[in-house]
Parts: sequence; structure tokens; C-alpha cells
Amino acid sequence: MIFHPHAGATHVSPLRIRRRTQAAGFTFIELLVVTTILLIPASAVMPLAKVAVQREREAELHRALREMRTAIDKFKDAVDNGLIGSVDVKLGSEGYPPDLETLVEGVTVAGDASGRKLKFLRRIPIDPMTNSTEWGLRAYGDRPDSTSWGGGNVYDVYTKSDTTGLNGTKYKDW
Repeated sequence: MIFHPHAGATHVSPLRIRRRTQAAGFTFIELLVVTTILLIPASAVMPLAKVAVQREREAELHRALREMRTAIDKFKDAVDNGLIGSVDVKLGSEGYPPDLETLVEGVTVAGDASGRKLKFLRRIPIDPMTNSTEWGLRAYGDRPDSTSWGGGNVYDVYTKSDTTGLNGTKYKDW
């Protein structure tokens, strides 16, 4: 048997070692290129996310306005149909509620000795534009674009936000 000094041992040349260490990691330039490539689509997504959030808040505003305007209309219909007693409706109110709280608290049914109340809203919705339950109110006698409430009744509601929507109109004009 002949003994060979390198028999059984693997011999690796210095050139191979250098190639393995270079291939084991990324260079700074490669990382910079990959990061730049990832940032380009991410920068395009950010404005889209902002628009999506604004669109959702606008949809919430539409729902809240529709809910309150429907409640006001139902109150008016109840007055016109004689379901609400004349004690609950002020003279000169044209049959509209005196305030939004009346829609939540309810009014007594005309001719009902039990004191049963008609309620038109569970709660006053939060304005998604101002994060408040403070809404702009218009009375029946107010101008359609009025921003000050004449009092006496609530004919319409609007947000107090002065910002502009995605469609280019001010939210308070919705």
C-alpha cells in the first residue's frame, strides 16, 4: 500500500475560496438597486392609499347625511299624518324637528295615553370629516347655501368641514 500525503483530504485552491466568499453575499450596489426597484412601486401605492382612505370617509359622510335627512323626512311625514301631537311641534316649524336631539329622544304619539314615543334616529352620527357630532343645520326659511342656522326647525344638515372632496366640490355643499 502506498501512502499518499493528500489521500482522503480534499484540497481546495485559494482561487476557489475567494469565489465562494464573493458569491456568499450581496454587494452594497446590488442592495441599493433592489431597494430602489422596490421603492418605485411603493411610492406609487402611497397616494392610492390616501385616496382610498378619503373615498371611505366620503362614503361615511354620504351615509350619515342620508341617515339624518331620512330621519328628518320621516319626522315631517309623521307630523303631516297626525302621528305627532301638536304639543311636540312648535307653531311656525313647518312640521320639521326643532333640533337633531329630538330625532334621537323621540316625540310622543298623538292620542296615545301610554306615552309611547316615536324615535327617528338611534344616535346622532359622527361627522367623518370633523370627527364630531356637531353638524351644520338649516331651517326651512334659510337659503339653501346658508351656513348659519336660523333656528326654529331643522330642515337640512351639512358638514362643517371646509375641505374639498375628490369630485372637486366642498363637503359642506353635499
